[in-house]
Amino acid sequence: MTSPRILNDTFDTGLVWFRRDLRDTDNAALYYALKHCERVWCVFVFDTTILHPLIETWAERNPDTQPQDRRIELILAALGELDEALRAKGGGLIVLYGDPSDLVPKLAHELDVNAVFANHDYEPVALERDETVSDVLKDEGRQLLTFKDQVIFERSEVLTGQRKLFTVFTPYKNAWLKQLTAFDLKPYPVEKYAKHLAPPPHKMDRHLPKLGQLGFAPSNLAELKMPVGMSGAQHLLDDFMTRIDSYADRRDFHFPTAKGPSYLSMHLRFGTVSIRTLVRMAHEMSLQPDGQGSSTWLSELIWRDFYFMILSHHPKLASGASFKEEYDRLRWEHGKDADEAFAAWCDGRTGYPLVDAAMLQLNTTGYMHNRLRMITASFLSKDLGVDWRRGERYFADLLNDFDFSANNGGWQWASSTGCDAQPYFRIFNPVTQSEKFDPEGRFVKRYLPQLEKVPAKWIHAPWLAGADRLKEFGLVLGKDYLEPIVDHAEARARTLARFGK
Repeated sequence: MTSPRILNDTFDTGLVWFRRDLRDTDNAALYYALKHCERVWCVFVFDTTILHPLIETWAERNPDTQPQDRRIELILAALGELDEALRAKGGGLIVLYGDPSDLVPKLAHELDVNAVFANHDYEPVALERDETVSDVLKDEGRQLLTFKDQVIFERSEVLTGQRKLFTVFTPYKNAWLKQLTAFDLKPYPVEKYAKHLAPPPHKMDRHLPKLGQLGFAPSNLAELKMPVGMSGAQHLLDDFMTRIDSYADRRDFHFPTAKGPSYLSMHLRFGTVSIRTLVRMAHEMSLQPDGQGSSTWLSELIWRDFYFMILSHHPKLASGASFKEEYDRLRWEHGKDADEAFAAWCDGRTGYPLVDAAMLQLNTTGYMHNRLRMITASFLSKDLGVDWRRGERYFADLLNDFDFSANNGGWQWASSTGCDAQPYFRIFNPVTQSEKFDPEGRFVKRYLPQLEKVPAKWIHAPWLAGADRLKEFGLVLGKDYLEPIVDHAEARARTLARFGK
């Protein structure tokens, strides 16, 4: 099913199956199809095996409202740009709705193509889907050819000196950097072969579906003014390049007042920007005398490869298993109290301002800063004692940039069950984290306006101010804001006992 970077076969016709790679530039599958086929069609499938569970989950949580998911709107926007770009080159998108395991082979039959081209996916369910498609195509004398595109190094490409897999990030990163060459970052020259693009056959040349036709209502995406599609990715990249030198210093601090992150994770997730473009820029700039910011950003990009590699060799992670098997025996809190604690965490009702503000940001925008992801994940698993898998699933439903390998890796890191995870006795204190990373409480006040008049001294732990002082700030705990749902010191002791058993 898979193919090396060098492909020698030639075909009369081919079909490019877009998935997590919604761009017409520097795209491996598109490049190989155009280079090795005389005519190439392009398809995207709205996968109902993904969409229907999203709708069902929404209905369980919000039974009286229509399903919303910003990611579906992001995909539609990206497809609009991709279709326009392909049409400008003489092609265009065929857009289908259903199970791609059925629809892709059926389309390949209708178009009578010799091969279907796609880029590698790494999640077990996706691999099973691709195997099914490959088998059906093979029965008809066709091929499924897939290529590395969303990572720089995959699977077993970076190994230890003993040819074993890495399970610790820093030595992996060092080996990754040592192995990197200019060839690994070379863009695929799609434009050179664009003349082989074929427009959709007339009966398949339809407009993109409307959001409602997919079963979703509009979210607040338009209000958020989020840069979307390939043009949005380029806009964010251009902006980030003006401040990358300060990335190492600003990425963790003053969440709302300083633009620290690149905000490109969502675009990497949907492939509206090439990972090679980002790594090439980060690597070149990291070699400069003032390249600390670029070097730090490059490390973040290498973490993506690391987690993809871990998942490809440990598919059990996709079934809810802990990387460290002994931690599958941990006894998490359960029952009504645990359910209520989890609901309070989801809704931003824990009584810890930074945790609540972070969860409200996620619920409102689909975005959460990486530092806040660590803090909220630690709070759920180690302060509330709730199984990390519940939080992992909640993030999966809401994050605009949701990627299973990174999300799972992050949750297992925070809960100390994963590879190269923080030790179980390292437990974030939500108050001191707030004092360190949001010292003036500006982020907290953005999402908890009821705390607007509380000064910085008390904003991180309002209950310590006392009832009389809080009244001076127009705040009554239990009425305007909640009492803490848990005592951190006591929760810490319970977590140490849980892991120590």
